[in-house]
This record gives sequence, C-alpha cells and structure tokens, in this order.
Amino acid sequence: MPDTLTTQHFRAHLLAQRAELLERMAFERGGVVGRAEVAADRFEQSPSDDAQLRSEREDGFAMNEHETAELQDIDRALERMTSGHYGECVDCEEIIPEQRLQATPTAIRCITCQTAMETQLSRA
Repeated sequence: MPDTLTTQHFRAHLLAQRAELLERMAFERGGVVGRAEVAADRFEQSPSDDAQLRSEREDGFAMNEHETAELQDIDRALERMTSGHYGECVDCEEIIPEQRLQATPTAIRCITCQTAMETQLSRA
C-alpha cells in the first residue's frame, strides 16, 4: 500500500473526482433524478424522427451506464483505502506501482494481472 501521505493525496483526488462526476450527472439529468426518470422524459418527447430519438436514447443510456460504473470504481477505491488494501493488486496481492495509480487511481490490478485478465476476456 502507498505511504500515508500518498494515500491521502489519492483520497483527495478521488473525492474531488467523485464530486465532479456527481455534479455532472445531476446537471446532465436536469437535477438529481434517476435513470428511469430520464428515460421516461426522453420517451415522452414527441419525436420528429424515431431513429434520431432511439439513437439519442441509446447514447443517454450508454453515458449513464459509463458514469455509474465510474462512480462505482471511485467508491470501491475509497473503500479499499479504508480497509487498508488500496494499491494492492486484487489478483496477485503485489503492490501496484505508484505510476499506475497516478494514471488510474481506481486501478485494482497491477499491469501484469490487468493485461492477463483482458487477454482472457478477449479470448472468451
């Protein structure tokens, strides 16, 4: 695990990133509303072009899914800090290099294990 000062730096960065993401999500949704409400609003619009509306709806759902996954990654990283496992690879339990955490503060795997996992997924 990174030293205490480094971990505090990452925690501050992740908390700022989380706050920015929540603010962006609220703005894009016109306030703090759920995905179901956003979908209902878009569905109720009188479409002049069904294909365009479908495309916009799919883009909106994809963006919501991406933002939700990003928020979950941030929350998991913060939980790992609390439990004392931040910066530890979930597969090999080796310390994740600080350079990797600088690039991807939510990383849960070292480069070697991440590459191996992605290779397995691409073969499946």
